[in-house]
Amino acid sequence: MVWAFAALGLVILLLAGDALVKGAVNLSLRVGVPALIVSLTIVAFGTSAPELLISVNAILMDKPGLALGNVIGSNVANVLLVLGVPAILSVLHTGECETRKTYIFMLIASVLFIALAFFGTFTFWSGLILLAALAYMLFDAARDARRHRRAERAAPPEEEVEGADPDMPWWRIIVFLLLGLIGLPLGADLLVDNASIIARQYGVSDAVIGLTLVALGTSLPELATTVMAALRRQADVALGNVIGSNMFNLLAIIGITSLVGPIPVDAAFLRFDLWVMLAASLILIPFVFFGANIGRVWGVLLTAAYLAYVTFILI
Repeated sequence: MVWAFAALGLVILLLAGDALVKGAVNLSLRVGVPALIVSLTIVAFGTSAPELLISVNAILMDKPGLALGNVIGSNVANVLLVLGVPAILSVLHTGECETRKTYIFMLIASVLFIALAFFGTFTFWSGLILLAALAYMLFDAARDARRHRRAERAAPPEEEVEGADPDMPWWRIIVFLLLGLIGLPLGADLLVDNASIIARQYGVSDAVIGLTLVALGTSLPELATTVMAALRRQADVALGNVIGSNMFNLLAIIGITSLVGPIPVDAAFLRFDLWVMLAASLILIPFVFFGANIGRVWGVLLTAAYLAYVTFILI
């Protein structure tokens, strides 16, 4: 039953996160917030809500290894698995994408995160530093978008925002918001409680459970999005989804969680997992800077690397 409750918690998290995104997006657009700002803030926060709730709950329940493992494991899974599996199904033509600036920001965020980890604990001040970096990156992205719009002679069409429905009635918006706000903490409680029980039963640490079971579960939305993007030949959506998600995990999730309580860093993270996360990020260099596509061979290699990583930390 423990596994069933953990799975139930994950399903509730995913459904509640989706409901929160739909409700928040449509509420914001109804009150006149531009689609660009909605995309950069509300959608980003909404899709990362499961990771955030799990990390905050883990700190409140004195399980910091689960919180940190969730973020590090999700970032590794996002590159190796979330890009690897779709590439096996359909070649990702990433050579046509312009993601260099965002990717550099992601690398800077990764280095900053690792540097703060070597202080031994993510403190309140660490959280403020991470959130300040996130604020700057969001501001820079919004500034670039406005500059691009001003350079356009004709007004570009309004961006399509995930979950937006101009005809959605107010009562549905309120229902989506309530489902998200109620479901997220409920799902997080179920998943964290039962993942910890599983860890104790099998003699596995909370950190390892966070790096594997929880991280894989919270990466499922990104995997689903990227698979659909690959099948629709939207490589920019696939690559942008991974880069944006990783940057947000490092800066927002741990940044906010550090304000709730200190997050001590297990020595195993410093010796191995943080460097795997950085190496996984560096793997993207040929695809971002040199116009290489992520073909099926690369897809197999990336997926195999992820399976090897999970096998190594479990044995």
